[in-house]
Amino acid sequence: MEAHWILLGLLSFCSFSSCQECNEQLLENTDFPGTDIATLYSPDVRHCQLLCTQHPSCLFFTFIRHFYCYLKSTPSGKPKTQSPLLGVTSGYSLKSCTQPQQSCLSQVYQNIDFPGADYKFLFTADYQECQRACTHDPGCQFFTFANELFSADNIRYKCHLKFSWIAPVIPRIETKGGVVSGFSHNSSIFQSTDIPGKNIQMLLAASVEHCQYLCSAHPTLFQLLHCNYMVSVAKNGVTSGLPTRFCQPENSWVKVAHERVDFQGSDIRYELMDDPDTCQRTCTDNPNCQFYTYVYETFFDVTHRRRCYLKRVISLPAPPKVTKLSNVVSGFAQRNCVV
Repeated sequence: MEAHWILLGLLSFCSFSSCQECNEQLLENTDFPGTDIATLYSPDVRHCQLLCTQHPSCLFFTFIRHFYCYLKSTPSGKPKTQSPLLGVTSGYSLKSCTQPQQSCLSQVYQNIDFPGADYKFLFTADYQECQRACTHDPGCQFFTFANELFSADNIRYKCHLKFSWIAPVIPRIETKGGVVSGFSHNSSIFQSTDIPGKNIQMLLAASVEHCQYLCSAHPTLFQLLHCNYMVSVAKNGVTSGLPTRFCQPENSWVKVAHERVDFQGSDIRYELMDDPDTCQRTCTDNPNCQFYTYVYETFFDVTHRRRCYLKRVISLPAPPKVTKLSNVVSGFAQRNCVV
């Protein structure tokens, strides 16, 4: 709701609505120059299109063969221009399509490496077994396998299991009067205790339960907590705990509304509503919405009052980098695929 989100305000009544028709066509050797809002790595154009579909404000994209996925947007919902360019493919977000877009990523990529994001490795007979190992490991999102022809003999048959966040990680959280935030509705907690040691990653969380959920989703943190001896010390304002990977899933944290908390950015759109409960139900009923912020009638800025901001972030597994490398095979876990 800050000034630099003006573009999102202009798009608020276009995203996921009638401002853009469903267009699944891919335009080969065609560029949509300019209007970039983000650049991500992607192994192919279909994956790039799904990234655009999940991004809160992406409406179209351009993918180039060097594995760059350029996410784009304009207030009109259409590219300002398009031009012929060899080796690139452009297309549109599938937000407006009635059928939900499946995140089954069945394609495997020969001579393509997903470097980084490793948390475990093992040796397997072939890439198919490596992919099965990734699929059966709850922490694995994608993999890279080195085959029998790989140049370094100590790497041959090595299966690298890799992780990326698929949980709803909120980009920015701020205490602010006159607003309430929460999530779509689709215990080893130690109060006032800090666990000293190396932090492998710091993320913003709406509550201690949300933080525990993020911890449970991270396979490296699971190993760190179970391999190292932990010393807990009293510390005001801090809550620490253990991941709950072997416990019955506990998702009560998604039903908590956080008063005077603003989940900033990542807006899909906003709608005017009379109360936060309606806002929450609207988010829950929208398959694209992950979390929301509602602005009360008491908010200091009259122009934002009664707005329900529906929000999401990309949850599709996305490698931190994609490069060419001979005699390796990369791919994704198949947990979301229907056999």
